[in-house]
Amino acid sequence: MKTFATCLVLSLCLIIQTPLFAAHDGISKQRAVEIAERAFSGRVLAVKRRGDVYRVKKLNDKGVVRVIVIDAESGKIVSK
Repeated sequence: MKTFATCLVLSLCLIIQTPLFAAHDGISKQRAVEIAERAFSGRVLAVKRRGDVYRVKKLNDKGVVRVIVIDAESGKIVSK
């Protein structure tokens, strides 16, 4: 009985410390940069997450700055 109680207590400790549903924060900042680099050539100037989107600022060879907005959850380009 003592062994059963010990196992039960240890099991409950593991369950409490382990979340039932892992939170998913979407794509990483690095992944957002990779998506922007595949879509448009140029140098990355800045990457910022604002709410549920990443804003990747790029400078192309002609000196034009473009902001690519990427959905932080799905990784889809929202705006170019």
